[in-house]
This record gives sequence, structure tokens and C-alpha cells, in this order.
Amino acid sequence: MAEVTAPAYRTIPIIPKLIPGAMEGKGPYIANEKIQADLGFPGQLVDDWHDKAIAKMGDLLRKYRSVAVFMDACVHCGACSDKCHYFIGTADPKNMPVARQDLMRSVYRRYFTWAGKLFPKLVGARDLTREVLDEWYNYYHQCSECRRCSVFCPYGIDTAEITMAAREILAEVGMGQKYSNEIIAKVHKIGNNLGLPGPALKDTMEGLEEDVKEDTGIDVRFPIDVKGAEVLLITPSADFFAEPHIDSLIGYAKVFHATGTSWTLSSMSSEAANFGMFIGNYEQLRKVALRIRQAALDLGVKRIVVGECGHAWRVAYSFWNTLSGVGDGSDPDDKFARMLQQQLDHRYRQPTHICEFTWDMIERGALSFNKEANDKYVVSFHDSCNVARGSRMGDLPGGQFEIPRNIIRAVANNFVEMDPGTTRESTFCCGGGGGLLTDDLMELRVKGALPRMEALKQVSDEKGVNFLALICAICKTQFSKVAPYYGFDRKMMGGVHQLVSNAIILGDKQ
Repeated sequence: MAEVTAPAYRTIPIIPKLIPGAMEGKGPYIANEKIQADLGFPGQLVDDWHDKAIAKMGDLLRKYRSVAVFMDACVHCGACSDKCHYFIGTADPKNMPVARQDLMRSVYRRYFTWAGKLFPKLVGARDLTREVLDEWYNYYHQCSECRRCSVFCPYGIDTAEITMAAREILAEVGMGQKYSNEIIAKVHKIGNNLGLPGPALKDTMEGLEEDVKEDTGIDVRFPIDVKGAEVLLITPSADFFAEPHIDSLIGYAKVFHATGTSWTLSSMSSEAANFGMFIGNYEQLRKVALRIRQAALDLGVKRIVVGECGHAWRVAYSFWNTLSGVGDGSDPDDKFARMLQQQLDHRYRQPTHICEFTWDMIERGALSFNKEANDKYVVSFHDSCNVARGSRMGDLPGGQFEIPRNIIRAVANNFVEMDPGTTRESTFCCGGGGGLLTDDLMELRVKGALPRMEALKQVSDEKGVNFLALICAICKTQFSKVAPYYGFDRKMMGGVHQLVSNAIILGDKQ
């Protein structure tokens, strides 16, 4: 891999000087034949790729009215142009959200509008050539589907949906992305993104029990496949072994222990992440979600709690009801969805985010903390994009912003907000979301992290912030990897429940 250098910090956050073609040809590896076949996609570019791509586009336009609306609604006002972290970091004009959309919009106009068919040059319509297809693959894999641009669009155009549509078309003609498609196949085969089999997962959890016992003197359990447990925890598989993720898993377990909540993991469905969303494929999205439903039915749980994972919570909050029957609005004609609805305890939110669970217990007085345990930290909080712009927590609007912050304030004495223009609904993506957390995109990831690193540097320099609290596995991995490029210690990145784990009072050592 070529040496990657972080772009210089900007003294004034202005639109960068354009560098046309700066990221041309720097897309990710294409999935090989086996990876594609595992998901039912063509193993390589099909001979009739042109006709098949146009047919698939037509199918998506008919199936998803939003895509058709987004194709027609843009007036090129430029409100989104400087809102994308990848454009800010790379200065490539095709990473402007409007320009990235137009890669597809120009083809849409050529084949699906009368003006484009009759007068293509007058309306910016162009033929779908192999060069255009390659351009799609390159730049639609330089979008993390974070939807920040949509917040600022006066017409509400959702660039993420356009990206997902483009990726689905690409996969359909044999140009799937290696990283995302390989991960989805692992989930179908084994149950998690890492390909970690059940016995290895069990050994890992037993090791964690020993570690926590040695550290606290208390028997905190990490149970697997326990039938009749109240809670099924669905968490990102990075929580099982990687730092800093594992510290949050320990925090979850301590919260369950302290509140007397019986819980379990599932070896069959040990993954919260759902990369089906990243590739825009409904069938893959649903197939991954159905594993979770099956685990819940098999184990007879009453609640489903989702760990610290941004896009996993978006999928759970926004899609699980129609995908699998978890949540309000599930399909009444799906007998398994009905079975699950009858089984779950509807006194609680279904599903529940781990932050909702913990904050509820704090409000009930069921948890006690020694806040001084986190006094070595001055904490700031990064709003993960899929949580901030695609979900909610609690009963009130904005709960996804307030609840994690409330938890931090409950367990730590020193909390500092970053620039309000870079937090809450306006938060910048970490730069590694949307299926881009792969080393073959390291240059993009480093450059895409620039806006968040700038905001972090400001509060680090002015307020002494030395811990960035996160509730997303991708954010944890991404920031831990790219922070050193910007002069930060990777160990200053950690989970909200890592702070909970530090401060929670479990009882006297035995």
C-alpha cells in the first residue's frame, strides 16, 4: 500500500481548492467470483452488462419511488457541495454529493426521460459506457452513506439512497465490492462478520469472565445460548476481541450484572452489523436480519438489546420491523413475526439500544457509579452518523443525542462538547462507514476523517480533551486507525460503555 499522508489542518474551514481527478481509480477491490457466487451475484462482469444495468435501474426506479424523485428533484443549488467529509478531505469535485449523484442522474436522463432520449447533450444526459460504469464503481465507493449532505439539501435528497442504488446495480452486473460482500457471506455462513465460530466465541467469553473476575473479584458472566434469558444482546462482533470495543462489551455485562438482568449472546447470530444496507440489497439485508429473529425465537428471550454499533442501530430501529418482525409495524401475515411479537415483552421498546437500557437503569436508581474513576479523562462525544440521522433513542425527539451524553455525565466529571456545527444532526462521519472500512481505501479513510479530527483538535487544544467517546464499532476502528495520522494517540478512542465499565460499582471485592 502506498504511503498515506493526512491533509493539513485548515485554519479556516473553507471549501478546498478543487483537484479534479484526485481520487480517480482509487476505489476498493472488486469481489472475486467465489465471493460473488456466495451471495448469488454474477462472478464477473456479465457480457450483457449494459442492458442488465439499465434494466436494474428501471426496476429500482419502479420499486423505490424515492430514487425516482431524487433523480428529478436536484436543481444543482450547491447547498450540499461542501458538506461531504470526503470532498473536504480529497478536494476531488466528483466527491461533492451533487456531482456524485449526477454520475447516475446523467445516465437516468439518457434512458428514462424523453428529453434525454431526444436531446441528450442539452440536458446533460450520457450513455452508460464501460468508462461510466468504472466511474460509478470508483466514486460510489467513496461515499459512506452518512446522509450529512441530506441535512443541508433544501429538497431532502438522500444521497445515501442513490449510492445504495448504484451499488446494487453494480453487484447485479458482477462488480460487487470485495470487503462488504465477503463480510455478508461470513454472516450467512457462520453468524458474524469476523467468521468467528461458536466454540471460539465461547472460549473468548470464558476468558473475559476470568479477566473481569481477576480485575473486580466478582463473577460477571458472559453467557451464550442460554434459553429463557430475558435479554438477547446483539452486538458488533468487534466487541468480542478488538480494542477498544471489548471494553464496552465488559461494560454491558457489568450493567446486566448490576441490575440483575439475565441475558445471553447467540452463537448462531452473534452479529449486530448488517452490511446488506451498505450494498443496497434488500434480500441480503433481510437475510441477515432473519438470523436475529431466529435466535430470539430459539432462545425464547423477552427483549432484544443492540450494542454500540451505528449502522446496526439504524437497521434495527428503522428496518427490523418490516425485515423480521421486531418492532411496531411488522407484517401481520408473517407467522414467525407474529410468533415473535407474542413472545416479546411489550412493556419495553423492541428493539432497545444498550444506551437506552443503561440510561433507563440509571434513572431508576438501579446503578451506582464512582465518577472519579474517570477523572483522568476529559471526555468529548462523537455522534455516529447512522444513529444521529437515521434513528432515535427514548421517547423524545433528539433522544439519540441526549441519552449517550446523559450517560457520560453520569459516569464522568469532565465532559466537553465539540463545535456544534460538527455534532448532533450535523455530525461529520468518521470516514470509515458505508462499507469503506478496508485497508485498500486507507487514503480515502484518512482524508475523510479530516473534519472530525479538526473539531477534536480544537477541543483537545483548548479544553484538554483526551478521550473521545463513541457508540459505533466502525467509528472505534476507524478513529483508532487514522487518529495517529493526525497526531492523536489511538488509545484516546473508546466506547461510552467503556466509561461505564470504569465507573460502575458492582460491590466489595471478595
